[in-house]
Amino acid sequence: MMGMLEDSLELIRRGAEEILPEAELRKKLERGRPLRIKAGFDPTAPDLHLGHTVLINKLRQFQELGHEICFLIGDFTGMIGDPTGKSKTRPPLKSEDVARNAETYKEQVFKILDPERTRVMFNSEWMSRLEVAGMVQLASRYTVARMLERDDFSRRYKAGTPIAVCEFLYPLIQGWDSVVLKADVELGGTDQKFNLLMGRHLQEQEGLEPQVILTMPILEGLDGVQKMSKSLGNYIGVGDPPDEMFGKVMSISDDLMWRWFNLLSFRPVSEIEGFRREIDEGRNPRDVKFLLGKEIVARFYGEALALRAYETFVARFQKGAVPDEMPEITLVAEAGTSGLPIGQALCAAGLVSSTSEAFRMIKQGAVKVDGEKVVDRALDLVSGDSCVCQVGKRRFARVTVVRS
Repeated sequence: MMGMLEDSLELIRRGAEEILPEAELRKKLERGRPLRIKAGFDPTAPDLHLGHTVLINKLRQFQELGHEICFLIGDFTGMIGDPTGKSKTRPPLKSEDVARNAETYKEQVFKILDPERTRVMFNSEWMSRLEVAGMVQLASRYTVARMLERDDFSRRYKAGTPIAVCEFLYPLIQGWDSVVLKADVELGGTDQKFNLLMGRHLQEQEGLEPQVILTMPILEGLDGVQKMSKSLGNYIGVGDPPDEMFGKVMSISDDLMWRWFNLLSFRPVSEIEGFRREIDEGRNPRDVKFLLGKEIVARFYGEALALRAYETFVARFQKGAVPDEMPEITLVAEAGTSGLPIGQALCAAGLVSSTSEAFRMIKQGAVKVDGEKVVDRALDLVSGDSCVCQVGKRRFARVTVVRS
């Protein structure tokens, strides 16, 4: 029995930033009954990305240990807007947007969690019944001084940046969700610690056994610097096509690969450490990254499509092949000229955002025309010719230049 408990704790600790208090979690597990594990997600956008799955993967691990998973969709809190980490008040979402995004969340989360053992709930179910008097009573549970201890509120207050009163309600409502659900454990990112502790505070006020909180690190995006975010464009969406998903995994740095293995892979830690030793002894890191890419794609699309994505990547990028299908674009050169400058052509074809980016990519050796690396930024694409332009490993277009 003790060995099983230690094995469970080891799995729960994997990748976690903090477990507060771990002694209470041990005590809960020793009782031998399934725990109610809660994680909340605001449906602020229609798509989940791999950053979201760091928490969902941990829910799956709890699920595999036999615990009850409550995937809470914050359709009520989503209309307030989570102030966590924000430098200004976020505009509230419309109810129809929240409802539409929530439906896509349900579809995507079951690519990881077992639908038969997952309770999907919406906090509007109880919050909409609380009414004004109940909300006022809830707001009396915590002081403004304590709210301002929160880092982002404190910074904004000192800077004179407006803080809307409704933003103080967000952590209270998230904490009240834990009261209603009688959560034993709540999961969240490291930036959610204040909100998670609020759940413990309100549960204790209600005479309930307080939940244990477990925080998970924030996953860095493809750039390896900033957190994965759709707005920053450094994300891999759960709904991305298999080839695109695999290609994006292969684009991350070798150093970031280990961080992703730790937070996204279900492989045993001992196996991952074995990969590290093999690379130290001379194995190509690319080959290990192939394994990570196939594992992630297989999670959402199955082994067959993961293998096909791998084979497509190898054929296209390691053997110099170009995709069978790509945008076909006709560009017009000015009258009296022999053609179109390469920087202007790449920009007009949508392969770069500006001519300055085009020149930067040429300098980096990342631009090819018909498979030949471009070294001269003064190159013109000649009128009447059709060629395949490539920027980086994944951006292709067949460009035809005509005279005006």
